[in-house]
Amino acid sequence: MIQAFGREADFALGIEEELLLVDARTLGLAHVASELIASVEAPAGAIQHELYEALIECSTPVVRHVPEGMEALAALREALSEAGATLIGAGLHPGGAFGDVVHAPTPRTSAIRDSMRGLVERTPTAALHAHVGMPDAETAIVVCNRLRSYLPLLQALAANSPYWHGEDSGFASARSIVFRAFPRSTIPPTFAGWEHYADIVRWCVEAGDLPDYTYLWWDLRPSPNLGTVEVRAMDAQSRLESVAGLAALVHALALASADGHEEISPPSEALMESSFRAGRDGLDATVWWRDRLTPVREIAQDVLELARPYARELDGEDALEEVERIVREGGGADRMREAHAAGGMEGVLAHLAQETAGGRAFYSTQTTSPSRTQL
Repeated sequence: MIQAFGREADFALGIEEELLLVDARTLGLAHVASELIASVEAPAGAIQHELYEALIECSTPVVRHVPEGMEALAALREALSEAGATLIGAGLHPGGAFGDVVHAPTPRTSAIRDSMRGLVERTPTAALHAHVGMPDAETAIVVCNRLRSYLPLLQALAANSPYWHGEDSGFASARSIVFRAFPRSTIPPTFAGWEHYADIVRWCVEAGDLPDYTYLWWDLRPSPNLGTVEVRAMDAQSRLESVAGLAALVHALALASADGHEEISPPSEALMESSFRAGRDGLDATVWWRDRLTPVREIAQDVLELARPYARELDGEDALEEVERIVREGGGADRMREAHAAGGMEGVLAHLAQETAGGRAFYSTQTTSPSRTQL
C-alpha cells in the first residue's frame, strides 16, 4: 500500500465540498457537471466529477490553515458561478424526485453502478470532507482511533438535509441515513496499529473484489495515498462560514488527538447508535459521551473548550465562532425548516441557493500559493 505520510507539512489541511448543481430558474437538479468541468477556469483537479452529473466536488489545495482553505473554496464557488452554475450546498436536494439522476461518465462511476445497481438510481448525496496531514502512519492510526468519539457530534453540527423528495424526512441529516445503504459506509473499529489497519483493508478489498481502499466509505479513515486522516461524516453546507467552522474543529481535534488527548470511546456498534441519533435529531440529539447519553449541545461545549487552544495554534480560532453560533442559533437543518415554514419548498430552495451564492463574498477570492497537490 502506497504511503504519503509526511509528504506535506505535519497537520496540513485539505477540504472537499460536494455541491449540488441546480437549474437557475427552477432550482431543480441540473445534470451539467461534465459541461461545467470542461468550461470552468480553475486549477487542475480542483473541480472534479463525483458520482452524479448534478453533483460536483470542489477541493482546496494543501493549505496551512482554514483561512487559506476558505479563500480557495470561495474562489472555486465564484469560478463555477462565472461558468454559469447555480449551486446548492446541502446533504440532499430537498425536492429532487427519486430517480432524477444522470451518472458521470467516468470509469469509477461505471464500476460503482455495476456494483450498487438500484442504490445509485435515487437522488445524489453531498458531503463535506476534511483531511488532516499526518507525519507518519502510526500517528495516523492513533489520530483516527481517537477521532471516532467525535463523529456523532460532527454529524449533528453539520446536519443539513431534513427534506427528501419534497417531504420532511423526520431526520436532521437524511443524507447520513440514506448513505448507510451503501456497503462499507460505517464507523471503523479501533486499530491496534498500522498493520492491523492494512490487514482489515486487505480483507475488505479482497472480499468485496474492490480496486482499492477508496471504496471503503467509512465515516473516518486513514488515506495513505494522500498521507492524511479523512473525516467524512458531515453534510455539505450552504454557508462557507459553516464549512470553515467545521473544518477548524476537525483540524483542532486532530492535533489534540496527536498531542495525547483521548476520550473514552465505546465500540463501533455503540457509536453507530449515536450516529443514528445524531442524524435523526441533529442538535437536539442525545448521544453517548463519557459513559452516558448526553445532549449534543453540552458535548459541543466540552469539545470547543478542548479545541480552542489547538485551533489558536492552527489559525482556526476565529472560525470556531461559527460552531458556537450553530450551537446557539441552530444549523442548516433548522434554517431549512424555518424557510419551509415561511415559504414551502420554493422557500427552502431559494434560501439554499441564496446562502450558497452569498458565501462567495465572505472570503477573499484571491488564490493562495501553497502546494496544489489535491487532497
